[in-house]
Amino acid sequence: MRDRLRAELETLMRIPGLSGYEGRVRRYLKAQLQEIGLETRTDRLGNLIATIDGAEGAPSVMLFTHMDQLGFVVRKIEKNGYIRVERLGGVPERALASQAVLFSLGDGRDISGVIANKAHHATQPDEKYKVLPYPELYIDAGFKSAEEALAAGIDVGAPIVYQPEVIDLRNGRIAGTSVDDRAGCAVVLEAARALASAEDRPTVHIVFSVLEEFNLRGALTAAQMLEPDIAIQIDIILAADTPDMGARGDVTLGGGPGMGLYSFHGRGTLNGTIPHPALVRLFEETAEGEKIRLQKSAHIGCLTDSSYVQLVGQGVASIDMGFPMRYSHSSLEMCDLADLEELTRLLVAAIVRVKPGFSLDRDDFEQ
Repeated sequence: MRDRLRAELETLMRIPGLSGYEGRVRRYLKAQLQEIGLETRTDRLGNLIATIDGAEGAPSVMLFTHMDQLGFVVRKIEKNGYIRVERLGGVPERALASQAVLFSLGDGRDISGVIANKAHHATQPDEKYKVLPYPELYIDAGFKSAEEALAAGIDVGAPIVYQPEVIDLRNGRIAGTSVDDRAGCAVVLEAARALASAEDRPTVHIVFSVLEEFNLRGALTAAQMLEPDIAIQIDIILAADTPDMGARGDVTLGGGPGMGLYSFHGRGTLNGTIPHPALVRLFEETAEGEKIRLQKSAHIGCLTDSSYVQLVGQGVASIDMGFPMRYSHSSLEMCDLADLEELTRLLVAAIVRVKPGFSLDRDDFEQ
């Protein structure tokens, strides 16, 4: 399983898929699902959906993760060919200068560029510790004029991502672009493979969602159509084992999969997820029974689209599950293959425990 997870992750990390432009990622995942033997469909927003039918009377499960990534769109092309951008998603300005980027125009048409960084020899003392706001940054793709950029296919609104990169590190760790959430895609794809061959399972809807980095609501249309009883969302869990993150919790890279017990984001969103107690118990008991490590996370400032999926219909019992990750939203994020493997095993083992009679009545759990 680990070798397959590695191969899928490395392939997915190399496929550009900015929010709203997920087509190449979706087509790859669609092909993989069809190889497993699953029929797929795509809603008008772009979510990729496959349903694995299961036992009647058991709560239905939506297992989902997002396939988009953050980046930029072209705002303006200067007369001299330099390109100004708007951020799409939570792109950190302090990590932008001198980064390599890719104008994602289609297979065989992509164009590389570099976010400019003022020459050090010309930097004044008052500039040395200044983070430039993104409107002041520009991309140099080598063009000599706006006309040349336009002729190459770059126009206002064109999607841009960090230059795709994969770096194999020691101890089964991988760094590179869009670990958030291509690692989640690799896990859900592997879980789908196992669930498709499981004899005793509930109905499981596999969803690879769009637009998570844009507005966190891309999965809503899929949930509204599928009307699941349970939603299990797969995304990053912030690792807190680096010198700058120690106060954020106890989650460690390589320490096993994580379970979100509280998330909240107040800047313009006022939303978050407090998991359904039946699912907290399900994953705790499954982890103990299967001897799988399970880390716990509770924090603000990080949000997933379960925050909105949980509000569909009469309410969807929801939980955030995930893998520890370092250096979120930078051009080089990091995860551990052992965590991905254990997360996959935990998901499959937990989902097959959802049988007819599985209670979602909160009064059966809340004191």
